[in-house]
Amino acid sequence: MKEFESIVMGKSSIPALSITIILMIAMTVCFFIYWRVKNKQQTNISYLIAGIVGFMVSARVLELGVHYFCIIMDNPVSRFITGSTIAYVIYGVTMAGVFEECGRHIVLKYIMKKNRTRENAVLYGIGHGGIEILGVILPSIITCLVVAIMFTITNGPLDVALASLNITEETAAMALPTVKAAAAFDYGMMAMNVIERLFAMVLHISLTVIVFYGVVSGEKRYLPLAIALHMLMDTFAALYQRGAVPLWSAEVWAAFWTVVSAFIAVRLYRKMAER
Repeated sequence: MKEFESIVMGKSSIPALSITIILMIAMTVCFFIYWRVKNKQQTNISYLIAGIVGFMVSARVLELGVHYFCIIMDNPVSRFITGSTIAYVIYGVTMAGVFEECGRHIVLKYIMKKNRTRENAVLYGIGHGGIEILGVILPSIITCLVVAIMFTITNGPLDVALASLNITEETAAMALPTVKAAAAFDYGMMAMNVIERLFAMVLHISLTVIVFYGVVSGEKRYLPLAIALHMLMDTFAALYQRGAVPLWSAEVWAAFWTVVSAFIAVRLYRKMAER
């Protein structure tokens, strides 16, 4: 497994990964506790659960099902999408925007018909963004932490460390990105990951408020608006995955569209108080 020989586990990897896990859990819990305590009379836990279930069904079941055919499987469609950066970006941002925002719309309009308060819309967004952190992002970071700890504990020949992680010649290619990520994770990466998740949480809350306003007002333009904002938010992230832009530009781009989405959401949130 020569591809592993040049990897050196960073001294800050374990503390940085540990702090990242703690901060991400704390972020999710604090968002929920703060909003629930502040708006106990206007919120219902069912909206938090709806946000969790809505994300899991729309993004982790239905969207991933489409990805399996269009990206993972070997067929003419997947070869076309993965073979073209433009096609990959358009496909990726469209799927994310359509599935997540339509999922919000369906749940908020057809399932959650009671207690339609603006405060519950925010709680739904917290559930949506929170489960993405706890169910999607956190497991990969925990895996990196386990890898970093095992490499540090063995503190011996590389083959011993790899054996302790059950990495064989057959699984080496699959494990390599995780091992590299664990080795490169430092305090800078910690800050970037936490800030990125903070922006993502704000975005999910903002887009939920936008979709919710469209539901309670009956104005159809707000669902397409939410889809468009979501697609714009993800554009540079998809370009970064293809190596077309640097990471910093993707983060700046995401921050800009998060601010735009939050600005629109705050205006609509205040407007709902007047209804």
